[in-house]
Amino acid sequence: MIRVALLGATGSIGSAALDLAGAYRDRIRLVSLAARSNDAALLRAADAFGVRRIALVDTAAARRARDRWKGGEVLEGESALSALAEDEDADVVINAVVGSIGLKPTVSALSRGKRVALANKESVVLAGELLTAVAQRSGGMMLPVDSEHSGVFQCLAGRPVSDVRRVTLTASGGPFLRRDPRTISASTPEEVLRHPTWSMGERITVDCATLINKGFEVIEARWLFGIPPERLDVVIHPQSIVHALVEFVDGSIVAQLSVPDMRVPLLYALSYPERWTSDLPRLGVADLATLTFETPDPVRCPGLTLAGRALRAGGTAPAVLNAADEEAVRLFLDRKIRFGDLMPLVEEVLSAHAPEGPLTLESILEADAWARGRLHEAAAPMTRG
Repeated sequence: MIRVALLGATGSIGSAALDLAGAYRDRIRLVSLAARSNDAALLRAADAFGVRRIALVDTAAARRARDRWKGGEVLEGESALSALAEDEDADVVINAVVGSIGLKPTVSALSRGKRVALANKESVVLAGELLTAVAQRSGGMMLPVDSEHSGVFQCLAGRPVSDVRRVTLTASGGPFLRRDPRTISASTPEEVLRHPTWSMGERITVDCATLINKGFEVIEARWLFGIPPERLDVVIHPQSIVHALVEFVDGSIVAQLSVPDMRVPLLYALSYPERWTSDLPRLGVADLATLTFETPDPVRCPGLTLAGRALRAGGTAPAVLNAADEEAVRLFLDRKIRFGDLMPLVEEVLSAHAPEGPLTLESILEADAWARGRLHEAAAPMTRG
């Protein structure tokens, strides 16, 4: 029986985790749950699984929860995420919160030698170098929940980096893969959020449309697996069945395939090193009849290019890229800027940043705050409403 703290319990990954916890009640016990502000959904989940410790980042939501729920303890604020992550009652922490607030609980869990099933990509984008060092010192472990990184992890199967010639992550291409590039800049939030294969949260879905999400995943792969940037590639694979390919030095290529369902990599992160029997959807041979791959088009993938720049710059550049993108996406979803403004604004902030000094948690958070402010300054002349 593994004891799990689930951070981000009301989002898409959180819902998948709750589904698995329900299916494996003899193997998974939820000991705590956290969400940003959806107190109603969090309380329903707590009651369904008998959880007695919950946390809400939003103070007003925490107050509502205390008024309505007498089933246990209600923590509040960003610090509550770290409190749950470091709780000795939890063996495994599923970090599925969205945004840079996921970094501190990841550090807290790893510092105490825990396994982190990591869906919060911002943790590794912001501080991958620091997190790997923390995990090595404490004996903690990051197991990726992203389908692509889970695929790489399974393909590597413990082989040393020296055996690897190249790692390739796949990308669906997003909602505009076949659309005339000249018409994309005026796309509405409704069009952007209509992803062809995956059901995800709003920010990551927007990021898939610019392919900056895949760029973030390249940065993650650099630190999760210790693969140098020049040995990391991306290909467009619209079917989203092949999630990753690893080419070894002897010329062999190993690929990981599964249906596009986030419960598959999440189950692996929870069950590792075992594999638990599941009733999740399966691939049939007929599903493999037509698998296509193509090189990303830079015109359609500006975010991928920007992420490459940030990775090469190193230091706090990835943190700046992430923060600027997070704020720009929020402005777009609020209809304050056009879709076509997203990447130019992010590029402006990244270009204005000059990484300085040693990389520390404090310098990362300072760069994050600077980038958010700088993005809003840059967006002010074009903000609508």
